[in-house]
Parts: sequence; structure tokens; C-alpha cells
Amino acid sequence: MRNSILDELSKRSEIFTVEDALKTCNINRSVLWVILSRLEKMGWIERIEKGKYIIIPLGAKKGRYTLHEFIIGSLLVEPYCIAYWSALHYYGLTEQIPTTVFMQTISRKKKQTIEVFGIRYKIIKVKKDKFFGIKRGWLEKSKINITDKEKTIIDCLDKPQYCGGVIEVIKALNDKELDKEKLSEYAQLIGNTGVVRRLGYLCDRAEINIDLPRVGTRNYLSLDPTFSKNGLKNAKWKLIINLDEKMLEGLY
Repeated sequence: MRNSILDELSKRSEIFTVEDALKTCNINRSVLWVILSRLEKMGWIERIEKGKYIIIPLGAKKGRYTLHEFIIGSLLVEPYCIAYWSALHYYGLTEQIPTTVFMQTISRKKKQTIEVFGIRYKIIKVKKDKFFGIKRGWLEKSKINITDKEKTIIDCLDKPQYCGGVIEVIKALNDKELDKEKLSEYAQLIGNTGVVRRLGYLCDRAEINIDLPRVGTRNYLSLDPTFSKNGLKNAKWKLIINLDEKMLEGLY
């Protein structure tokens, strides 16, 4: 039984769904559920969610074996991409290790916060227009979807609450390999003038040459919405600089 089903599935990935199994073996769905239940009891597979499993390697013990959290996350919602703080850490753009895996999708998920094998997953639904800048990358034996470096920064400026705040973006902007044209393009595509303003201000401070449109508004918004709204005003970008100036200087 293991050779005919699991070995075939494991050639593709260490994770699978019921639909994957149905495509692999020509059996009735109800019969497949019985087989999967038996395989789980035998410790050969472990359920992530209903109809979603990981394959336990020979010699490993159920309950003591798991995969990288990004690989498990790839089964939780479709379409998906690893994003925000998790993507920052993946690229080495932050020294902080997030305790939650942040994922982005355009689909509705009944539960936005899920815990699997002791790992907390935060699933953030965005508009279809904001779901871009995604690339495929290898992790162990599986492929994952993850925002590229530039889109990761833009997403974090769009929703700083999912990356530990704007301070983490400042650190990321120190990466000399960032594509400035792509950053500018993404900042305008995201459809949030706050992103353009935050990026413009931070690039000015870091003396990063980037082409961004001036924002025609009289309204001010906070540089970091995760902090209080108190601070000096920057007239050029219509921002309330609600982060300590001394702290900002130490990050460039």
C-alpha cells in the first residue's frame, strides 16, 4: 500500500492533498479516505488540515517529524505566498525571527490565524490588485511562493503591523542589491499613497535615489501606524514622523 500510493506521491513532494492522491491512484474517493485514515494510524502520514497531509519518512516517528513551516503553509490556502515579516527573514533583511508565519492570499479563509504543529500562521487577504511580485523558490525538496525582495518591502510599508513596524523596513532598505526601479513601480502599483509617502521619506533619509511621484494631498498620516500619532510633520511627504529621530539615525 505504501509503495503504490505514498512512494508515488513522495516523488512529487513531501506534502499532498486528497486531490493529489486521487490523481495518483485510480480508486474511489470514499475508499481513499479509508486508506488515508489507516496510513495515519500507522504513522506513515500526518494530517495538517482536513484532506491535507505530510509524508513521514521511513524511520521517523509521527509527532516528532515536521517540515519547514513555509512548506506546510503552502497547503493552508490557495493561491498563497509567503510575505511580510516572514519574507524579510527569508531574505536576511531582518535579524528578528518572527514567531508567526505571515502569508498573503486573495482567497477567503474561514480562520485567518491557524496553528499547525505548534506553529502559528497568519493569513492576510488582500485585493487582487495587490497580489503581485511573487516568485517561485526552492525550499528543501519543495517549491514555495514568496514575494520578491522589493514587493516584500512595499507590502511591509502597506501593512507595517505585519512586519514588526517601519523600523524593520528601514533595515531592509540597507540592502544594496535592491532594484530601485522595481521599488518605485511596486509602490505605485500597490494603490496606497501611504506607501509612496513612507518609501519617499525613508529613501530621502537614506540618500537613496529613487523616482517617486509627489503626493497631492493636504492630509498627514503616520510614518508608522503601529506607534502613537505624536511627532514632527514632514511637509514634503505629508507624514507625521512618529519615530524617535535618534533611533532612526542609528539604523542607516
